[in-house]
Amino acid sequence: MSTADLVLGIETSCDDTSVALVDRGGRVIACETVSQFDIHAEFGGVFPELASRAHLEAVLPTVSKVLKVVDGDISRIRAIGVTRGPGLIGSLIVGVNTAQALGLAWGKPVFGVNHLRGHLRSPDLEEKRITYPALLLLVSGGHTLLCHMLSATEITVLGTTRDDSVGETYDKVARMLDLGMPGGPALDRLAATGRAVHRFPRPMIREGYEFSFSGLKSSVARMLEKDPGVDRADVAASFVAACLDVLGTKVRRALGEHAAKSLVVVGGVAASQQIRQLVEDICTEAGIIPCLPPLRWATDNAAMIALATWDYVDRGAEADMRTVPSMALAAW
Repeated sequence: MSTADLVLGIETSCDDTSVALVDRGGRVIACETVSQFDIHAEFGGVFPELASRAHLEAVLPTVSKVLKVVDGDISRIRAIGVTRGPGLIGSLIVGVNTAQALGLAWGKPVFGVNHLRGHLRSPDLEEKRITYPALLLLVSGGHTLLCHMLSATEITVLGTTRDDSVGETYDKVARMLDLGMPGGPALDRLAATGRAVHRFPRPMIREGYEFSFSGLKSSVARMLEKDPGVDRADVAASFVAACLDVLGTKVRRALGEHAAKSLVVVGGVAASQQIRQLVEDICTEAGIIPCLPPLRWATDNAAMIALATWDYVDRGAEADMRTVPSMALAAW
């Protein structure tokens, strides 16, 4: 009889349906992700109602596809982990209901996992990369977060965003520049061809570890409204420079006040080449280890949710999926 050595992860917080099987050491046995890009492209962003419907159609076929890798042997599944929030409530409900139904049918415990905790665990997928203590910067489409980590489960939040996340701001500025979807990567590519000649504001750059990017976004909008003929590449380069300045300043401040052997940067925006270069530069200055997940694991995926679930399993936590999804940072 095979041992229960795998966790099944389900991630449906936004616009990708993802299911994975991951072992205790972070080895990804299988991971399948169904993109909704074609559904939302015409809207220039995610349409929540269409996202939840697409999840409903995709989630069980994706589970079946992943299970084929282990010949459908559910005896190997120790537990099921599912994103419980934050995210789009309709999308979250699809994932949570699916996990609860599978748990009931298979007799497996089901754990609700905070989406951000999943990102925090993503660098240790496939191999152990984080050296503790670590400073962690999460930069995604929904959140900007700075943490100090003594271990994978001992986490102190230093600061979060008060309004738009850096990834959300990237997407909104990309929309202003008519760059299509996904906006962040397109904005990065355009910025690489321009010059940072415009001095956009650096909100809250001298104020602790909290973040605010709404004013920066508004400043870009005002410039484009005032001067429609302005060079778009220069606007993009100047915007990215402002974001990097804010992020870099706060990370350097945190490294001066909190002991760290590595700097970990996670979330979808961690795929940005400019962000990755900033991390390399800061780590060279500080003499610490740069730690970024492979590009495949930087964006939303179920493998990170499955690995985060192992943390609950290994400490003997009680399965907790008795409640509806939460959009808050509850259950952190």
